[in-house]
Amino acid sequence: MRSQRLTQPLSWLLFTTTACAQSIIDSLSFGQGTTISPDGRALPGWQVSDTNHKVQILSDRIILTPPIPGNARGALWTESTVESADWTAEIDFRASGQETGTGNFQLWFTKDRDTVGQNSVYTVDNFDGFALVLDQYGGTGGKLRGFLNDGTVNYKAHGNLESLAFGHCDYSYRNLGRPSKLRVTNQNGLSVTIDDRECFRTDRASLPPGYYFGITAATGENPDSFEVNRFAVSSSSSSTPQQQQQSNDNQPSSAPGTSPHLQKLDRFPGAPEAVPDRSADEIKSQSEQFADLHNRLQGMTHQVANMFSELETLSRTLGERHEQLIASIPRLPREDAMNEIMRRVEGIERTVQQVQRDVEGRDYGRHLDDLQRAVDHVKGGLTEGLPDRLGSCEFHSFPFIHSSRSDAVCCVEGRLADLSVVAQ
Repeated sequence: MRSQRLTQPLSWLLFTTTACAQSIIDSLSFGQGTTISPDGRALPGWQVSDTNHKVQILSDRIILTPPIPGNARGALWTESTVESADWTAEIDFRASGQETGTGNFQLWFTKDRDTVGQNSVYTVDNFDGFALVLDQYGGTGGKLRGFLNDGTVNYKAHGNLESLAFGHCDYSYRNLGRPSKLRVTNQNGLSVTIDDRECFRTDRASLPPGYYFGITAATGENPDSFEVNRFAVSSSSSSTPQQQQQSNDNQPSSAPGTSPHLQKLDRFPGAPEAVPDRSADEIKSQSEQFADLHNRLQGMTHQVANMFSELETLSRTLGERHEQLIASIPRLPREDAMNEIMRRVEGIERTVQQVQRDVEGRDYGRHLDDLQRAVDHVKGGLTEGLPDRLGSCEFHSFPFIHSSRSDAVCCVEGRLADLSVVAQ
């Protein structure tokens, strides 16, 4: 009974989550795949501009402003507009720098991108749209503020910019060691969340379609490095059964022998458009009820297909990383080479053991005794015969020797004694 009570809420949660999911708009997004840019020089679907530095487009992130130099600017603008009135924009970014670093980071949704360019809310003139600003305004350590303008207010010339913000919250964004996740949802109002925590929400503002997305960053003398890892725009809209049937008819049929799942994944590369919620009072006939149920079941089927697509991409990525890891490991010698090395090592061990046994098994005491007797014999012969020999020598024939005979004999005997000690 308990498992049944748990299964029903989970099933309903899975259904509602699948039905309400939104599809990613690829032309307005980046960072969804393995790399951000195919060549590392351009960002497809986006315009890139900068001042006092070069925006770096890496495989996993885009550096809008570098840690050095200061007074730098960077901007990203979409080349196409958002054609849906309901959308969600998610951006993963990171800010890092010195302890006293300064800078500001903006997410724009404006009618004219050229009016904003690389500006911040502090330097832009008249713009039509929405701006979300993140900086250290007011010494709070971080503040997220939202601004709206219909093109009539000159923000650069305004004396009290803070009074124009319609929503704000404190958020310490610098040097977190991880990306921050910012989400803006334009659906039945406007809401902003940061790290899955709601910052502010309003039901009195709703942004129209046909606007451009932009991301800008600017730094001062002590710069902050602003990096963007991912930006994704998703949208949801309803479609009638006739439109869906026409869309299916226009899509190519699967070739013979093709797996049905792979064919569906090719036809629906992104997530499908979710069906918006409807009140039960709005459904008056069985045909409307069937159409609503059909749309939701089909949306759920598309989401399952999208899950298989994500799993396929993940499997392919893991396979590539596995091959890279195997390729980076140095190759070991072949089996026959290893066997030859082992045979040589064993031969060396046997030779060393034989030498050790020979050294330990022989008695060198007898040889040392014979050597001692030979030294003593030489010493005795020299001691006995040398004085007589020296006595027969005429020392006066050597002008450099002025000592007596006895002194010479003593000197020779001392040298012989030293020789005996060395021999011992």
